[in-house]
Amino acid sequence: MSSTTIAFFRENRLFTAGVLLLLALYLFGMIGLLFAVPKGSDMGAVPLNLGPSAQHPLGTDGLGRDMFAVMVIGIPSLFKIGFVAGAVGVMIGAVIGLFAGYYRGVADAIFSSFADVMLVIPALAILITVSAYVRVVTVEIMALIVGLLAWPLPARVIRAQTLSLRERLFVEIARLSGANDFEIITFQILPNLTAYLAASFVGAVSSGILTAVGLEVLGLGPQNVPTIGRTLFYAFKYTALFRGMWWWWGPPVVTLAIIFTGLFQMSISLDKYANPRLRGAERN
Repeated sequence: MSSTTIAFFRENRLFTAGVLLLLALYLFGMIGLLFAVPKGSDMGAVPLNLGPSAQHPLGTDGLGRDMFAVMVIGIPSLFKIGFVAGAVGVMIGAVIGLFAGYYRGVADAIFSSFADVMLVIPALAILITVSAYVRVVTVEIMALIVGLLAWPLPARVIRAQTLSLRERLFVEIARLSGANDFEIITFQILPNLTAYLAASFVGAVSSGILTAVGLEVLGLGPQNVPTIGRTLFYAFKYTALFRGMWWWWGPPVVTLAIIFTGLFQMSISLDKYANPRLRGAERN
């Protein structure tokens, strides 16, 4: 790790706290796999409706699944959905935003109009329709579908910044030096968008996880592996809350709270880092 990276983490303690929260949760899922029995997450693998005990640290649900096994398998899957969806959404949004902002004119009008339309259309409605017609929805397919609908907001942010950067002096100097459009976009404009890309990625990850969990709570999404959202779906379906089975719905809720708290802290910190006005207001 370079000294610049270390200095960034020291200066941005809120970002560091968010990273540590997510890292701790991810390590819980990965290390927990060493102790959990994967078959314990299968329906009917263990006795039903048992409270937490030495044998079942997080109890068992009404489907005969060990909740500890469900959580340690579901947490990495949730991270995979979020990061894949975020990466796909930001990559598509960055390409569209860069070209629309740099070339302006017809390209900007077409891409901006398309992005505005996509922002108006409820993404959840599209995802529900797609998920209902896809025969086998895996974690990877769900992450890809969510990512393909997560690009409009990053595209708008990158486009706005590109419109500003293309008028800067260093871009004009590069143009006079003989650099072509691809070189200017890649080596002059893109490096100056790192903070905005990082902030957009965190936002896309949060949106992807929220969307995926929303689909799973509705009973859609991956069925080949246990997930956090589907666990909540079963808990609601079999009224775990009213039956006093807190260990069925509690761990998924706590997991989601930790994830969104960590992502929120990272997002706030990156916004302040990318926006000089926010940094100035914080100092004052």
